Amino acid sequence: MHGKNCTLLIISLFISGTLLAQQPNNSTAEDSLNNNTAKNSILTNTSIGGYGNAFYQYNSNHGTAKVDLERFVLFVGHKFSDRISFFSELELEDAKVNGGEPGGEITIEQAYLKFSLNPNQYIVAGLFLPRIGILNENHLPTTFNGNERNYVETLVIPATWRELGIGFYGRLNNLPVNYSVGIMNGLSAAGFTHGTGIVDGRFEGRNATGTNLAVTGALQYYQGSFKAQLSGYYGGTVGIRKTEADSLGLNSGIFGTPVAMGEGDIQYNNQGVSVKILGTIASIPDADKINRAYASNTPKSMYGAYAEIGYDLLFRQNYGKINPAQLIVFVRDEKLNLNSGVPPNGITDQTLNQNFVVAGFTYLPLRNVVVKADVRVAHTGVQNPALVINPSPVARPYQTSNSLVNLGVGYSF
Repeated sequence: MHGKNCTLLIISLFISGTLLAQQPNNSTAEDSLNNNTAKNSILTNTSIGGYGNAFYQYNSNHGTAKVDLERFVLFVGHKFSDRISFFSELELEDAKVNGGEPGGEITIEQAYLKFSLNPNQYIVAGLFLPRIGILNENHLPTTFNGNERNYVETLVIPATWRELGIGFYGRLNNLPVNYSVGIMNGLSAAGFTHGTGIVDGRFEGRNATGTNLAVTGALQYYQGSFKAQLSGYYGGTVGIRKTEADSLGLNSGIFGTPVAMGEGDIQYNNQGVSVKILGTIASIPDADKINRAYASNTPKSMYGAYAEIGYDLLFRQNYGKINPAQLIVFVRDEKLNLNSGVPPNGITDQTLNQNFVVAGFTYLPLRNVVVKADVRVAHTGVQNPALVINPSPVARPYQTSNSLVNLGVGYSF
């Protein structure tokens, strides 16, 4: 094969990502409303759905176990007309919220209006999840293996990352290509916390600054059982007034003190075999300024990648059935480093250089109910003594390896 043709083939395969064909798949009330096929009451045109999960986890290092109703999410949508719909999700984490006590959270996961321009294009406005990675838009417990969401799309790409803004989505007429672009509020550098990347810098719809903004975009290609995606994010992190920013030594403005992120992924699902591969990298070029202002030990760069393969043991006996049961055996290898690049005034933390191997079973008696069992083996770098401040007198020595056993259930409707 000539070099030019080979290059074009590689590019085509890579761009063929996370688009898993965008064909109608009405497994939940939100899917039906999104695909404009909801069968609602003539009087209300309102859809109700949701999802949730609970699991048991045993920690071998500590010799302890916990049981948690991790998420309970209620979806409410309304179809005003064939062109205008409303989508919302209210989430309760950890089952209970008590004032002044740690744990538990009530949040709005999404709340936006969708304006359909034509069969191939639409606009969303409000609190929405941008298209980046696999998990952000497709995070129902019935759609991923393992009781816990993968760490790459939890810490490097924040899981259920939503902000206020406007997004434009479309599909090309003659090519299997989807695209999206969006503009939304940016992040807050003041919220960055050591060990969690940019997760704590999100506003998530609450009192967000509007003078620093962010742009996102995604390009998806799909062909049969194959999907691929390239997506990106670029946004400012300082929305405070200029005089205050200057006093802190930070750059304000629309894209002042920016965060940049790029992501690519591939998905394949055919004949009972499923494959997911994802890689992402994030850059915070002014991390030294953020550290000087907030002493947060913010990294200059971080990255993550994972590969997962699964096989449905019931595929052959259930071939051709509608909504068949599935018993998926899977293994996933995750690698991430939340401080792969450290500015001169930062401190390296090798405990953030992490590797996880997850293996287990996912049983779906039907599409919307799941029972899961998995083992997660974790390995990190050694602890930096410079980061151990006021250690507890009963603290155990840091261990670079650990294993977690998880058993759980989940649902979506």
